[in-house]
Formats: sequence, structure tokens, C-alpha cells
Amino acid sequence: MDWFNTIIRTFFDFGAMAEVLPQLLAVGLLNTLIISISATVLGTVLGMVVAVMGISPSKWLRVPARIYTDLFRGLPAILTILLIGQGFARLSQSIFGPSPYPLGIIALSLIASAYIGEIFRAGILSVDKGQGEACRALGMSYARSMALVVIPQGVRRVLPALVNQFIAIVKDSSLVYFLGLLVSERELFRVGQDAAVLSGNLSPLVAAGVFYLVITVPLTHLVNHFDNKFRTGRRRPAAPTSGLKEVKELASASPLTTGSNT
Repeated sequence: MDWFNTIIRTFFDFGAMAEVLPQLLAVGLLNTLIISISATVLGTVLGMVVAVMGISPSKWLRVPARIYTDLFRGLPAILTILLIGQGFARLSQSIFGPSPYPLGIIALSLIASAYIGEIFRAGILSVDKGQGEACRALGMSYARSMALVVIPQGVRRVLPALVNQFIAIVKDSSLVYFLGLLVSERELFRVGQDAAVLSGNLSPLVAAGVFYLVITVPLTHLVNHFDNKFRTGRRRPAAPTSGLKEVKELASASPLTTGSNT
């Protein structure tokens, strides 16, 4: 059973997990949530702009939106993060200081916006064209009908996909460590990795993985719940009614009944 004891010591050393737990909670979890939520908010705003440009009648808007989407969806996330984090390092120092933290958020936002833009575009195009035609028949402009009628319906339909994208951003936030974050800016993976290197044990990384699971697994089940809800809808069974009333109406309207009465 030496192999079993080796696995326990390597991956499930609860003493090593307990030592790194305060840093995972106070530093790693906080920074992971800040990076993920900030990138999601910025990516959602930019993604909506990309989606609207992508469905625009003007090719001068559609073509740049298509190029932007293909570019950031086609590149590996780590490559985008390194190009932005290192390529704009000097500019970032003059604006944000020595920390690469904002550049990591911007890089993740650009990646997320390409995916979110496609999600929004698919949701908007899924709305029946008659909705927009009815709005224009009522005298509404194209922009007003899109903002008040079409886009809200499209967004509602893709909410589960947006939550899935947030889950992907949470996992991709671990790649920001390649930019060399400050000690106070480390996310879950970097905190677990540093502790694993110092202790010579992989249990801190396992603890970091547990935190990722605590974030992503409930969200995954929440997405599945809402997805099923949006697909099936709330179907309330109708109350049982008697057919005697319908029988009487048919009998009163029948020509045979009318002839017999006369």
C-alpha cells in the first residue's frame, strides 16, 4: 500500500491545505472573483457592441466585427494575454502603475467579448423578424425597435450561455499569472502554486482546484436548471372541465334537434 500512502501524502496533505487556506480565501479567491467579474462586465458591454455591429445592414460595421470575432476566438487565450500584457506594459505603467493586473483584465475582456458577441448575435437573430417589422409598422426607428424590443428578447434567450461564458472566464483567469502578478494580486492558481513549490507538495494546488469547483459546479447546475426552464417553460396543467356544456351547445345547434322541435 505504499503507492496509496504516496498519493495521500502528495495530493491530500490536509496540513499543507490548512496552511494555505487563509491565503486562498483572503487573496486568491478575492482576486479571482475581481478578475472574472470585471472581465465579464467589460466583455459583455463590448460584446453587445460587436453583436450589434455584426447584424448591421452596413458592411462597414459587419466586416470589422467579423474580423474582431475571428481574431480573438481563433487565438489561444494565453497568447492573447501575453501579447497584451507584455506589448502594452510601458503604456500600462504610465496609466496603472507597475502592476500588470489591469492588462490581464483587459486581455480577458477582449477574449470574452468575442464569444459573448457571438452569443448575443445568435440570440438577437433567433427573435422572429416579425417583431422588428411590427415595431417599424408602429413608427419606431430601427435603433429604437432593436433597443426596446428585439435585443431584450434575444438577451433573455441566451442567459444560460452567458453564465457558461462566465464559468470559462473564471477558469481562464488562472492564465493571468503569466504576467507576473504582485503578491497581493495573486489569484487562486498562483497562490496554490507558490505554496506547492515552497512545501514540495501538490496538496495546495488541490485545495485551489476545490475553490474553482466551488465556483463553477453550482453555476453549471444553475445554468442547466434555467436552460431547461427556458426550453420547456412553465406549463400549468389546466383544471379538468366537464364536457356536458359542450354537448348541450352542440345539441342545440344541431339541425336534427331544431327540426324535431318544430
